[in-house]
Amino acid sequence: MDIVALSMTIKQAQVQQAASVSVLKMAMDNARQNGEDFTRMIQSVTRVMEQSVTPHLGNNLDIRG
Repeated sequence: MDIVALSMTIKQAQVQQAASVSVLKMAMDNARQNGEDFTRMIQSVTRVMEQSVTPHLGNNLDIRG
């Protein structure tokens, strides 16, 4: 194999690797965002469920000593 062909093969492999890393980073960002959205959704659902089970709690505060 001559030097030019070897150089082209190496460069092509580097470009493919860079593209793969870029796609992987995008997938990781999407997964992180989905996880954060899911966590916020679960927290809001938990608050709603707590209020529906015990709606009387947290509405009144007795400050008389």
